[in-house]
Amino acid sequence: MPITASSYNPSFLFKNGHFSTIYSGIWRKIDDFKQKRERIDLPDGDFLDLDWSHSNTPTQKVTILIHGLEGNAQRAYIVGSAKQLNQNGYDVCAINLRTCSGEPNRLFRSYHSGATEDLDAVIQHILENKRYSEIFIKGFSLGGNLTLKYLGEGREIPKEVKAAMAVSVPCNLYSSCKELLKSKNIPYAIRFKKNLVGKLKEKQRLFPEKITDTDIKNVITLKDFDDIYTSRAHGFKDALDYYETCSCLQFLPNINTPALILNAENDSFLGPECFPYEEAKNNPELYLEVSKYGGHVGYHGAKNITYNEKRVIKFFNEVQ
Repeated sequence: MPITASSYNPSFLFKNGHFSTIYSGIWRKIDDFKQKRERIDLPDGDFLDLDWSHSNTPTQKVTILIHGLEGNAQRAYIVGSAKQLNQNGYDVCAINLRTCSGEPNRLFRSYHSGATEDLDAVIQHILENKRYSEIFIKGFSLGGNLTLKYLGEGREIPKEVKAAMAVSVPCNLYSSCKELLKSKNIPYAIRFKKNLVGKLKEKQRLFPEKITDTDIKNVITLKDFDDIYTSRAHGFKDALDYYETCSCLQFLPNINTPALILNAENDSFLGPECFPYEEAKNNPELYLEVSKYGGHVGYHGAKNITYNEKRVIKFFNEVQ
């Protein structure tokens, strides 16, 4: 029954979930950190940009980092995690999902919560280089759902993949969507929508025959975006079909690689179905830690090192 008690207990201000979320997403800065970009071509003709950083000592261990909705490999939660992993003997490959590296991707499709073929392509690329004998994965929010789906959806997981951690995971995408549509999350929803509509307009310029002005005007909520673009561009019937097909919750019982989920009770993005207690109780490889505090990808800590950045190193070291 790998449900683990959480020791995370931040200072007073960071006990507020919204403050923790906003601080991490907007105000937190990471200094003195360098990444080197690599572009890889994908089997469907598109590309991914990977941002690498390296341990100060030779290592055969690499951690793949996957950002959340409308994030990128330069967000503080990615860079902060990469910095701590580098300082503890792990090289890091931070993925910029399609459209998220500062340059439009080539195809009409983009990224989404269940696009595990892209994660698999990165892992195969790393294996082909034969530099690393141990691969770890850490995903945040959307990237966390993608990570867990990859591990449990039935493909053969390479033996080099040793463990994974997923932070602030919307394990049930529809449950999370309903939370994001509530008034408490209006500021976040507005920010996400602005970014997504901007990218939709960019897609319209590249593929004018596939997106109309009416389509763009009809994007009022995040669910509308998934009905109008995500589902059409990626082969789903509609937003609900996308949420049902890609939610990692259904795949958790099949995970055979040690995986830790860290979700906070005061994460305003997560509905009740996003806390998989039963699945963790019934799968010896699935670890669930539900903290009282942390917000969404927050987990502020002393010396600008978050709790989840410390926790991932402890977990990866324990399961090796």
